[in-house]
Amino acid sequence: MKNMDSECNLDTLMARYQAGDFAAATALIECIGPQLHRFFMAQSASRSDADDLLQETWLRIHRVRHTYRLGEPVLPWFYAIARRVRIDHYRRTSRTTARERRLEEVPEVTAALPSEEAQADDLETLLAPLSESEREVILMMKVAEMSLQEVARATSCSVGSVKQKVHRAYRKLRDRMGAMDSRKGSSGRLP
Repeated sequence: MKNMDSECNLDTLMARYQAGDFAAATALIECIGPQLHRFFMAQSASRSDADDLLQETWLRIHRVRHTYRLGEPVLPWFYAIARRVRIDHYRRTSRTTARERRLEEVPEVTAALPSEEAQADDLETLLAPLSESEREVILMMKVAEMSLQEVARATSCSVGSVKQKVHRAYRKLRDRMGAMDSRKGSSGRLP
């Protein structure tokens, strides 16, 4: 987030981290960790998957921290790594599940979700009709408050392509919210 960026000064922290200041690494994790976790929660099936993806992202950031170029915005660099981790995870799990055999379907018992997870589920539900790339740019722009240029850099797309994805996503969200409003009864709740 822009406010978070000014409070944490991510670029300065990253420069210190590259120079070997591991206190700066801790500060980076505290500043950007929750934001990256929300990014994964909105796109993964479970909290444990999001936790694993976040952990893998920090390991990868640590391994490739020398590739960050001082003076470049660090937030798109973080999101590009997070995006690659998510893609790699998806490919890995797709290969694994393609080789698995189903024994039998077991009904799942659902438990009441804590409020933070419920909010993540609400966001997931709202963003469900969007394609993966549309969901990704909406999360980066609206949750992470990244600029068009930062999202383009993080997704390896042109700014025009990002604008097009955002426009399509907004249209789908408007249509979905309009349909939800029309289904509401006089009590103001969905039937």
